[in-house]
Amino acid sequence: MGYHFPAYLYRLRSIRRWSLMRSTASENVAEHSFHVALLAHLLCEIGNTRFERRLNAERAATLALFHDATEVFTGDIPTPVKHYNPRLLSSFREMEAIAAERLLSMVPPELQNVYTPLLSPGQAESSSEDAALMVYVKAADSLDAYLKCAWELTTGNREFAVAKTQLLDKLQRLQLPEVAYFLENLAPSFEMTLDELSETEAEHHENE
Repeated sequence: MGYHFPAYLYRLRSIRRWSLMRSTASENVAEHSFHVALLAHLLCEIGNTRFERRLNAERAATLALFHDATEVFTGDIPTPVKHYNPRLLSSFREMEAIAAERLLSMVPPELQNVYTPLLSPGQAESSSEDAALMVYVKAADSLDAYLKCAWELTTGNREFAVAKTQLLDKLQRLQLPEVAYFLENLAPSFEMTLDELSETEAEHHENE
């Protein structure tokens, strides 16, 4: 018998995000998952090096990599739809749980203990370490959405203006110093052109 788990996860590249928005560049869930894993790892390492945390950045990146895996079955449901009312949100959570069960059924039995906390909504929080790391994964998720909005606005696409403001407010309300550090020191680069990035990089090397 074959196990279809990785074959289905590869299909995350076919699930489009921001379906209600007019985007300059399309984005799929596989791309988003990579970005969130990268950002979660970075936020944890910022915490470790600048704020004396003891965070497992590699585990955070792994949790992030799978955080939207169930969307291979549910699709990416836009936030305004998902959070329109509690009944819709409850129904979506039930869909997520069913999708996670289906994905887990495709994992070889000897690996299911590994992937259960990565795929099942709420399972990660059963471990105190994972629960602490999920704070950073969720922050990275919102941060990636914010950076998408910032990039779209630099292209002149005003469709993302309100979303950017809302996401910035959400990120600031987290009161995570790692997020504040990222927004101040790393996020501005996402609003630069390639030429501007190269120019400021050259200036930085000259001043060293």
